[in-house]
Amino acid sequence: MVVHIVMFRFEDENKSENIEKVKEMLEALPEKIPSLRSMEAGVDFLHSERSMDLVLTSTFDDRDGLEAYRVHPAHQEVVAFIKEVTVESRVVDYER
Repeated sequence: MVVHIVMFRFEDENKSENIEKVKEMLEALPEKIPSLRSMEAGVDFLHSERSMDLVLTSTFDDRDGLEAYRVHPAHQEVVAFIKEVTVESRVVDYER
């Protein structure tokens, strides 16, 4: 199994609205992308100096499944919007 974790920091303009929109867009992806086994999106509540605003945790059967997700048009649509409204992202991919 492959686990894909991404954390995002959003621009200040329309921050709350954009976080919720991205969360909704991400949570709609499992119905559209067959290789995506599970997905969870969480919004930070602590708002500390070290905090990111949103985290995505998703799972795939294997690396090929992750790659299929990465290039899928539905995912690319979400990525395009995320790039417009975020200032930073971090990612970790690992196998378990």
